[in-house]
Amino acid sequence: MLELTVALVLFLFPLAYSPGPGNMFFAAIGGRFGVRASVPASAGYHLATFVVTVAVGVGFAAVARVSSEVFEIMRYLGSAYVFWLAATFLRAGATADDRTARRATMVDGAVLLLLNPKAYLIIALMFTQFLPVDATSRVGLVLWITTVFTLNNLVAFTVWTIAGDLLTRRFRNERSARPLNIASGLMLAAVALWILLR
Repeated sequence: MLELTVALVLFLFPLAYSPGPGNMFFAAIGGRFGVRASVPASAGYHLATFVVTVAVGVGFAAVARVSSEVFEIMRYLGSAYVFWLAATFLRAGATADDRTARRATMVDGAVLLLLNPKAYLIIALMFTQFLPVDATSRVGLVLWITTVFTLNNLVAFTVWTIAGDLLTRRFRNERSARPLNIASGLMLAAVALWILLR
């Protein structure tokens, strides 16, 4: 089990820590509102990650492969949703207390994962590499792989959230908050384009 875990973490490291939609989303949230404000969205994202990963591990991938149209629909919906989140940043006022600067919720985090077809593909790929066909305790192994995957993502996204918070802490004042809102909104818009065009 230790050998499998080490190999799995090495496999996941570049996927989890390199810039991607999840990392950029949490960096933007951390940059705008701080680390503590990202907790609900992170909880939603990682709860959804755990549920989806278990589902894929026990056979959802086979169903998803049958209908590629599902992935196309999810891609468009996911992109539209992140564009909507970006718009809330771009409309935000000058201060962190402005009501139009809507904080990300647990639902936002869950939706980000659920409407990201790339996440399903990575999860399916992970299981093809690390779940032996002849595994005697298939469910137990699926749960272990899911736990490692979810925790690895949680650590990576937390690192990106902290980085976003630290880099933009000095911008949280009346004079410079507006450029920060614009930068955060543009970052999320770039994530939406990435989902749509890849």
